Amino acid sequence: METNIRTLEEQKNEFKQSKLLATPIAGLIAWLIVFISGLFLSEQITVWVLFFATGSIVYLGLGISKLTGEDFLDKNKPKNTFDRLFFYTAAQAILVYSIAIPFFIENYTSLPLTVGILTGLMWLPLSWIIDHWVGIFHSLVRTVSVLALWYLFPANRFVSIPLAIVVIYIITIIILNNRTKQKI
Repeated sequence: METNIRTLEEQKNEFKQSKLLATPIAGLIAWLIVFISGLFLSEQITVWVLFFATGSIVYLGLGISKLTGEDFLDKNKPKNTFDRLFFYTAAQAILVYSIAIPFFIENYTSLPLTVGILTGLMWLPLSWIIDHWVGIFHSLVRTVSVLALWYLFPANRFVSIPLAIVVIYIITIIILNNRTKQKI
């Protein structure tokens, strides 16, 4: 029986103290790879780069978390319900490929639209968990930007959309970094 039982509010406050940088850095790297592929490689290759890179964000984040001091796999940290909730939101983002893949089969240029928007939705619950607007900002700006760019630049969907997501990640990382400097 666990002797150190923490309330949900205490666990939420602990989670809010986290840097929360590993996963967005992983997302930034993944979408940067897609952007570079879109610039220099064919769309047929970039499709597979997009699948592989975005599907690897969770795993890349696990590795980066060791470098940022977050260490998602640290077995010595006390269990936190909100860590588990965050991983569920990441799993939800992976499951949205079930929506993206059928649209991709019909129109392969839909991939940056569907993956770009659907995987960005996991940021909404994060805003509630950390009591900060950054997740709402990320989800809304990402959704509006991806949708607008998909219509505005149909011939450059594999370049313009990943670039926008990279820029949004950079802004988000700056906001998150400043949030932790302000000591919530």
